[in-house]
Amino acid sequence: MRVVTFNVNSLNARMEQLARVVDELAPDVMCLQETKLPDDRLPVDDLKALGFDHVAFTGQKAYNGVAMLSKHPLVDVQLDFRDEPHPDRRIVAATVQGVRIYGLYVPNGTQVGSERFHGKLDWYRRLRTELDTHFSPDDAVLITGDFNVTPTDNDTWDPFGTEGKLLCTREEREAFENLCDFGLTDAWREENPFSVDFSWWDYQKMGWQRNHGLRIDHFLLTDPLMERCEDVTIHRDCRGWDNPSDHAPVSVDLAMG
Repeated sequence: MRVVTFNVNSLNARMEQLARVVDELAPDVMCLQETKLPDDRLPVDDLKALGFDHVAFTGQKAYNGVAMLSKHPLVDVQLDFRDEPHPDRRIVAATVQGVRIYGLYVPNGTQVGSERFHGKLDWYRRLRTELDTHFSPDDAVLITGDFNVTPTDNDTWDPFGTEGKLLCTREEREAFENLCDFGLTDAWREENPFSVDFSWWDYQKMGWQRNHGLRIDHFLLTDPLMERCEDVTIHRDCRGWDNPSDHAPVSVDLAMG
């Protein structure tokens, strides 16, 4: 089973690119972030026309918004934290062929030390609490999406220049690490321990052309899924297409029993 995560940065603006991603990557499940559409405006029929019979989504006007597209049935669909509801539309989860999949758009944090920054850290805390309450590390759990954090210095184009800046702070990395301490592995880093590659490049200052990027789109897998992990790929070429998102899609391939 191939799962793809892709921050589209406005589904309205990126439908053509999404169709090309689906055609080239052939995902079984897609998790989309920043759809930026209220529920009544999400183009469900167009998404199903791409080959996904099952679609779950939650959105809001102009900001946030997530969706899960699947060729297989979505069981026990969830559109928020189970026990601590949040006003932003940032979570879609479902069980697909026995795998509990979370598609996330983690808050950006806006500015280091701000109220929203501390809200981001609390959002990570809520997610860890949910995992502790409802799952075991022995369960087949896959968490993917835009985490808005670089786990290590190897995940930024300039470790010295980005040190202490948003997405690269000690506090954010500790929150990410605490989440992983539940029993999750950063699958791309596990498969590429020494590589320096990115999934996001700023539109400004020729970030893409100069490869000034960050790796902030991740797949976190429990051990039962890591044992089935065959490949994890950042599809960076998509960032160079016409009218691109500022993110590249990332895929994971899981062997099915």
